[in-house]
Amino acid sequence: MDDTRALLRRMFDAAVDAARPAHLLPDHLPRAPSGQTLVIGAGKAAATMARALEDAWRGPLSGVVVTRYGHAVQCRHIDVLEAAHPVPDEAGLAAARRILESVRGLSADDLVICLISGGGSALLSLPLAGVTLVDKQHVGRALLASGATIGEINCVRRHLSAIKGGRLAVACYPARVATLAISDVPGDDPVDIASGPTVGDPTTRDDARAVLARYRIDTPASVRALLDDPISESVKPGDARLARSTYELIATPQMALEAAARVARAAGVTPWILSDRIEGESRDVGKVLAAIALQIGRRGQPVAPPCVLLSGGETTVTVRGSGRGGRNVELLLALALALQGAPNVYALAADTDGIDGRESAGALVLPDTLLRASALELRPAAQLDNNDAHAFFEALGDAVITGPTLTNVNDFRAVLITAP
Repeated sequence: MDDTRALLRRMFDAAVDAARPAHLLPDHLPRAPSGQTLVIGAGKAAATMARALEDAWRGPLSGVVVTRYGHAVQCRHIDVLEAAHPVPDEAGLAAARRILESVRGLSADDLVICLISGGGSALLSLPLAGVTLVDKQHVGRALLASGATIGEINCVRRHLSAIKGGRLAVACYPARVATLAISDVPGDDPVDIASGPTVGDPTTRDDARAVLARYRIDTPASVRALLDDPISESVKPGDARLARSTYELIATPQMALEAAARVARAAGVTPWILSDRIEGESRDVGKVLAAIALQIGRRGQPVAPPCVLLSGGETTVTVRGSGRGGRNVELLLALALALQGAPNVYALAADTDGIDGRESAGALVLPDTLLRASALELRPAAQLDNNDAHAFFEALGDAVITGPTLTNVNDFRAVLITAP
């Protein structure tokens, strides 16, 4: 079998490559309109999606998309803007306004191609009247640190937004809207990918209020007042103004896991895809994955090694310490502590966008991780308690560094159990 570190990295690289817009988008182009073609979009992959569309489209087009700082690529006809993620900034506010303005006054002969990918929720930040950007930043930071799921966070975002929750598609009406999306959310629900700017939202402002209450979020008075106002209700499924909108997923977490599985098989390792939608506290998921790996390594159940456990989804971190967080590295540190140096178990967890909250995409765990940590006088349990797993893996030289991958199908995890 190949070197384990190299094999884990090749599986991750294959997962990322499976979500490259240039490979996927040309097969999903809508038919050309009799009127104009306008391109809009938001997300970490928005710029690469725009470039792929330009390269494949036959005919005139124009438009504007917004992506995260450092994720822009040069386009010929589509303007690429940059803004902050995961906490929105003024640049994101201006980008959202510009996108909304660009679709005003369209006709039924026109086509809007909307390019959506993970990160669009923060990048398309345009609060409804009465709520300021500062208010949204405050609520967003609190939710991100609370342990709330991405679905819960996006429910709140949709009900504070003038562009999410179907409102962007309504602004395009009566033009035809073709949304092409790359999923970064567990379950691939369009309403949660960038908070569903072009689809109907079945959740309500009551649901948003319940999320804020559940996690005891310190909510500004302006936000409470807005959620009490019917104006905060999002566009619902079945709204007549959505009738001319279509939605296609061009890349999903499952596709990435299947690509990694093919690499494993070629190396003589049996892949087992556990799920593409695992959620929960990162450290808890790490313990569960460790328990499964130990059962395989010691008892050959439920499968015999060599094998690799593949999973995706989006775990959460409840921030209680002063560290830098990172859901993938926190999962790995919990996994390493649970494995206690078990032989023949190796793991990689990383965010497919190349940034696990900070500079690294994720990290590696090896059988000697804790032994090497002890030699460096690191304190893994204390660092886990302090949400400081990034520093732990950086000190070991086991951080996975890719830089922005310019796509995003969320987290990738591979736990490799070799034969004794």
